[in-house]
Amino acid sequence: MVKSKISIALALTLTLGVQGCTDKTQDKAEATPKVDEASTELMAKSSQSDIAINPTNDVYFGNFHIHTSYSFDGFTNGSVTNPDDAYRWAKGEAIPGGGTGGDIQIKRPLDWYVVSDHAEYMGVFKQMSNPANPISQLPIAKRITSKDQAVAFKAYSEVNDGMNAGISDPQLTDPKVTKPIWAEVVATTESHNEPGKFTTFPGYEWTSAPDDRNLHRVVVFKNATAIPELPFSTIDSNKPEELWAWMDKQRANGATLFAIPHNGNASDGIMFPENKSFGGSEMNTAYSDARMRNEPLYEMTQIKGNSETHPDLSPNDEFSAFEIWDYTLSPSAVRPTNRVGSYIRDALLRGMKQEAEGKGNPFKYGLIGDSDSHNSASSMEEDNYTGKFGMENDANHRLNGLPGFPEANNVQVREFGSAGLAAIWAKSNTREDLYAAMLRKETYATTGTRIKVRTFASFNYSMGMLEKANWLESAYSDGVPMGGDLSAANLQGAQSTAPILVIQALKDADGANLDRIQVIKGWVKDGQTFEKIYNVALADDRKVDSNGKVTAVGNTVDAKTATYKNTIGDAALSTVWKDPDFDSKVHAFYYVRVLEIPTPRWSTYDAATLGQVPRTDIPVSIQERAYSSPIWYTP
Repeated sequence: MVKSKISIALALTLTLGVQGCTDKTQDKAEATPKVDEASTELMAKSSQSDIAINPTNDVYFGNFHIHTSYSFDGFTNGSVTNPDDAYRWAKGEAIPGGGTGGDIQIKRPLDWYVVSDHAEYMGVFKQMSNPANPISQLPIAKRITSKDQAVAFKAYSEVNDGMNAGISDPQLTDPKVTKPIWAEVVATTESHNEPGKFTTFPGYEWTSAPDDRNLHRVVVFKNATAIPELPFSTIDSNKPEELWAWMDKQRANGATLFAIPHNGNASDGIMFPENKSFGGSEMNTAYSDARMRNEPLYEMTQIKGNSETHPDLSPNDEFSAFEIWDYTLSPSAVRPTNRVGSYIRDALLRGMKQEAEGKGNPFKYGLIGDSDSHNSASSMEEDNYTGKFGMENDANHRLNGLPGFPEANNVQVREFGSAGLAAIWAKSNTREDLYAAMLRKETYATTGTRIKVRTFASFNYSMGMLEKANWLESAYSDGVPMGGDLSAANLQGAQSTAPILVIQALKDADGANLDRIQVIKGWVKDGQTFEKIYNVALADDRKVDSNGKVTAVGNTVDAKTATYKNTIGDAALSTVWKDPDFDSKVHAFYYVRVLEIPTPRWSTYDAATLGQVPRTDIPVSIQERAYSSPIWYTP
């Protein structure tokens, strides 16, 4: 277990050639002058006076889950860019895309970004291409750095399979090599943090995948204070409980951090355990406390699919089949067999049931969307999609297959969705305010669109709430925002006998109109879990019929030209909704889902670029969406 810490000064003093971030510097290791930490801190504090503060919060979009060539799978799959490039991309600069494509550039910069390369072998494969680093002389280095993508991928797969089986090569984990690389990553992150303008957080991914079942977590540090010399990796342990124990020790040593689990859809049921966890824990209050202490947020949508729910779990949800990526992490495209334990709505329900049984709630998550790209660029824009890996930086390869790869893997690539986004409501674009908002779970997920969603709940709102000039101030003062809690105690002397939700949604300024707002309610009664979907605001003056159904909004997508029209839907939707089925004696949660009108999928844009007919084995159009964090009611 690592106990010593990195100082920023050390992080900026690089050795062993890890500063070989580009081809121009790769041959030479250069030391960076030592930085005075006290002066750096003073400069950061002085800039705070220029930062605009909004007491009722603004929304800030970004990603936690971004890989570069410093991830061992990123490097062997064609990534040519590094952490510095990733932050420059998020700020709006063009960077090399790798593969057979050109530069890649986001259309609209993000507000914040986190590079979270795999802790396992971080930067080591990259350094195999640096002659100044002794690791380039290892026998495996020639295969890893091969220009033949298939050769490099096979070598990577052998290392990855060994790691997942609990076997690692000590030559690839030598601290003399790995410590300076992690120090450089932290220093790069610090150099891009601009309070009030663009925020960064140090981070990495813990990549547990027992039997190719996904248990990955992104670990995020609030800042570089007391940051460990090396991250905890799955080589140290593949059990989440041991990651949490390590995180608790880091807090005791002065660090501030949390973890974000992701891709439950690829976990084959072990992400959200029913009876006993993969780590061997019983589902009790100790487990619930440890998990929630370390993991306030869950990444529910990303390139490897959407894990809100599945048609098998929610057969009455007409929108449940959105971007389902139905695979484990096996390189041979294995399908999972367990739905329970793999999707967040089911987990929210079972966690609440466990709480009703007096065992605590281990799955009381705020929600975010994210990326998991391995080419430094989030790739959340459908009409500007550049794939997950560097080798996918070519429309023909993404759509029609990568040369030398099995067709089953090409199908997986076509079934990737575009990246999602994490949206945070915070007083300012600073580490302090963003981090505080994440801990209180005032966050929401989108599938890549920048819809703005507000959700509040109270027993004391009026049905005319939105007509007030100061409704937003009242929403905060008289109730709770997304991520908050209501209880039976709030009912005493309240104006309403049921929760009243105030919801506002505004379209992406450069995107599609909105179709509808839905409230997804879950509750526990007599030991059973239930869910119901309410259509609470509809575009184009549509109404819910007597059977609870709604006419589809329509579809203006022209598949041949990959275009759509905002002639249907509304630019904004809002409502004040009172739960008509409330029972004050049962546990319940509410989260909001906002749908856009149909727009072309990335694959349809690629088909238009290539001048070919859109494929029929993947959707031509999709309905992008946003999901608020839940609000919980406890009797």
